[in-house]
Amino acid sequence: MAGQDARGDEFEKKAEKKLSGWGIFGSKYEDAADLFDKAGNCFKLAKNWDRAGSVYIKLANCHLKLESKHEAATAYVDAANCYKKISIKDAAEALNQAVNLFLEIGRLNMAARYCKELGELYEQEQDLEKAIDYLERAADLFQSEEVTTSANQCKQKVAQFAGQLEQYPKAIEIFEAIARHSINNSLLKYSVKGILLNAGICQLCKGDVVAITNSLERYQELDPTFSGTREYKLLADLAASMDEEDVAKFTDCIKEYDNMTRLDSWKTTLLLRAKNSLKEKEDKEDDLT
Repeated sequence: MAGQDARGDEFEKKAEKKLSGWGIFGSKYEDAADLFDKAGNCFKLAKNWDRAGSVYIKLANCHLKLESKHEAATAYVDAANCYKKISIKDAAEALNQAVNLFLEIGRLNMAARYCKELGELYEQEQDLEKAIDYLERAADLFQSEEVTTSANQCKQKVAQFAGQLEQYPKAIEIFEAIARHSINNSLLKYSVKGILLNAGICQLCKGDVVAITNSLERYQELDPTFSGTREYKLLADLAASMDEEDVAKFTDCIKEYDNMTRLDSWKTTLLLRAKNSLKEKEDKEDDLT
């Protein structure tokens, strides 16, 4: 692949020469863009991701000079795809440029798609605050284009990250809104019990037994079938354990559910927080007696 690297180098130098020389306005940017594109392909074949990314940024700049915003945005996406292999920070910067251009030209669906991708990049970096920002933007854009399924996927992620960041009221509000929206949809109504379980787990983390009990009543009104589910039974049993301040019972309820339906890492993390809070409460009361 060393040959591809050398070819890429050659194309890039020719492009730079075009830009620094004289030419009829526009034509030198078109010629340079063509050469940068070829250079980018060569660097990709050579797996020289840093050089490929930087060449695609130069390609984007040529398209901007030609006022071809769609092509410029596409070049920024190509740059981001190369940078993803080596630097999430550089990939995010390039994608952000692409999003702004897609918004300028009214390609909201594309802007939404890349906002979602930005959210996922920041999730990889464990920067959940930034992930939330971009996923909320993506959800709004998808919603404006009536791409409801994608909007809901983004909102669910936002709610999960909010839960991880201990922003429980925000997480609960989003989960409950998704459940309300899904209950009358024949394809989505079967997912409602899982969404309500997530909302209920966030309620448990807040540690307010009255609020949990009230929520369970509301969830039954929202979905009359909910009270017959294992998800409802788990939440009701955990609420009762909290009311009784019985850590052992709380643990047994989780084990029993997990034996039948494996709990994912998000649910396990939050339930462990709720259990630890309950244990602290129990220990304090033991100290007082």
